[in-house]
Amino acid sequence: MPLGQGHIRTQTHDYYRHGTVTLFAALDYLSGKVFAHTAPRHRHQEWLAFLRKIDQQIAPEFELHIICDNYSTHKHAKVTGWLKRHPRFHIHFIPTSSSWLNLVERFFGEITAKVIRPGSFRSVGALVADIFRFLHHHNLNPKPYRWTADPKRILEKLDRAWDALLEEIYNPVYGTSH
Repeated sequence: MPLGQGHIRTQTHDYYRHGTVTLFAALDYLSGKVFAHTAPRHRHQEWLAFLRKIDQQIAPEFELHIICDNYSTHKHAKVTGWLKRHPRFHIHFIPTSSSWLNLVERFFGEITAKVIRPGSFRSVGALVADIFRFLHHHNLNPKPYRWTADPKRILEKLDRAWDALLEEIYNPVYGTSH
């Protein structure tokens, strides 16, 4: 149950973490459907298993564009070799610190807010079951994600961010650098 306004949610003194799990997910941008795979670790072997699963689940006539971060697992030699043998896969790496460009990250936020944070799990298996239950319900009536931000406002924010960064570089807190 959520705490009242002004109270910070914390773990109780008897909180025990039963382990972790890696969730690999691919979002079909056009339909909103999510394909997922869990593994105990996040190494190139598990990433390849996920790519193979996608390869089996998506009709072979479709080109697949995968957007992912620059994590070394995604660039491992065995992964790049597999991708060369599967030319319908096109990997696009987002710049560092720009997870907002990857729509599946938005979905991870939704799972975190609706399943993980409010949940209490007696085991990793219970966590995985709740994640897949959520995914099943989501995929019964998926909706494509639509960007709603005004591009002009985004560019204005970027300009302000650059201005602030340049101000920090050329006029640091501990004196002027020119």
